[in-house]
Amino acid sequence: MSTAFLTVDLDAITANWRALDAMTAGETAAVVKADAYGLGAAKVARSLARAGARHFFVAVAEEGAALRDTLGSGPAIYVFSGHMPGDADMIGDMHLTPMINSLEQMIRHVESLPGHPFGIQLDSGMNRLGMEPGEWAALRDIALAQDPRLIMSHLACADEPDHAMNPQQLATFREMTDGLDVPRSLANTGGILLDAAYHFDLARPGIGLYGGRPFAEARAVVTLDIPVIQCRDLAPGETVGYANGFTAPRETRIATVAAGYADGILRAMGPKTSLWAEDIPCPIAGRISMDLICVDITDLGHDPKSLQLLGPHQSIDTLADHADTIGYEILTSLGARYTRRYIGG
Repeated sequence: MSTAFLTVDLDAITANWRALDAMTAGETAAVVKADAYGLGAAKVARSLARAGARHFFVAVAEEGAALRDTLGSGPAIYVFSGHMPGDADMIGDMHLTPMINSLEQMIRHVESLPGHPFGIQLDSGMNRLGMEPGEWAALRDIALAQDPRLIMSHLACADEPDHAMNPQQLATFREMTDGLDVPRSLANTGGILLDAAYHFDLARPGIGLYGGRPFAEARAVVTLDIPVIQCRDLAPGETVGYANGFTAPRETRIATVAAGYADGILRAMGPKTSLWAEDIPCPIAGRISMDLICVDITDLGHDPKSLQLLGPHQSIDTLADHADTIGYEILTSLGARYTRRYIGG
C-alpha cells in the first residue's frame, strides 16, 4: 500500500480525559467538534462515553445529529453555534441542547421548540460568540424563566496562565452569573489547568484530550507512518523538488514518501522538520509537494520501508512550532487519504 497509516490511540484519549477530570471538582465534558479534531468523532466519543463522559460539545447541529446516532439517547449534546435558522427539527428530533447566543436565537428557540432544553452562551470578553453583558441583562429574567440547562462562556487566553485576560474574564463571568441557580461552565483545557476558580460545574476540555498543549502531561494520541515509494542517490550539487529547493552538499541518499500538503502536511513545516526511522531523524529535503515529500536518509545507512512524521520523537505541537501554527491546525488538517487504525478503546 502507498497510503500512510494514521494510528489513533483511543486509550490515550480516555486517559487524558480521566486525568483532566481528576483535576476538577465538578463534571467534565468532552469537546468532539470538527470530527473530534479530525480523529473520528464516532470512535472517540464512544470511547469517552464508556470512560464516563456524559456531556459532549459540538460546533453545529449537524455534528450533534451524527453524534446522537453514535451515542444513543443518554448523553447531553450541546451545540456551540446555538439555534440557527432551519435547525429546529434537527435539534428537536435528535435531542440536542443549543447554546443560545443572542436574543434572536432565544426567540427562534422558544417559538419553534417550546419547552425544549437549551443553554446560554455569554460573551465575557472574547467577542466571538455569546451575549454581551448589556444584552444579557435585558434578557436574563426572560431566559431564566425558560429554565436553561447551562450557562457558559469561553476563555480567550487560557493557554497563557499569566495573561491579564484570564482574571478579567473570570470576573466578568461571575458578575453576569453569580447567584443564578443554573450550572455554569467556563474552563476549556487551559482553564482547567489555570485554577479551580475557573472550573465551576462543568469543564469542557478539547485539545488536551488529543495530546496537545497546554496539557503538558497529556499522553500522545496519534502516530503517522508514511511509506517510502522510491530511493535514489544524488551527486554533490544535484537538486531535489520544485524550485530546486534542496541542493545535495555531498553524496546523498533521498527517499520519496507518499504524502504531502493534500494530506495536511503543511508546506511551512518543511525547512525545520525531519521524519524519523526509529531513533534517527531524517530531514525533509526541498519543498513539501501535494502528494510527495523527499527526505534525506543518507545518515540512516539503509533504505527504510516507511518513515514516521508523528510519534514519540515528534508531536503535533512540534510540527505546529515548525509551521508557525498550533496543534489544533495540525490535527484538523490530517487528510482523508490516510489509512486510519484505532487501538484501544
